[in-house]
Amino acid sequence: APLSGARVNVGCGPAEQRLLLTGLHSVADIFCESCKTTLGWKYEQAFETSQKYKEGKFIIEMSHMVKDNGWD
Repeated sequence: APLSGARVNVGCGPAEQRLLLTGLHSVADIFCESCKTTLGWKYEQAFETSQKYKEGKFIIEMSHMVKDNGWD
């Protein structure tokens, strides 16, 4: 399903449980709708109380960020 808002070129895959450095989370990969490259993930659910703030947030891997107009 497409993500809401202006991110119409980004899709979201099915959620799955992954053990990350900060504990067990339910995450879904996000990807480019045009080329299907995985860009990062969305936190669907955090299983540890201290990680609940991540729910609904997105991670885009730095390797997929484009430096334009001289970011510092």
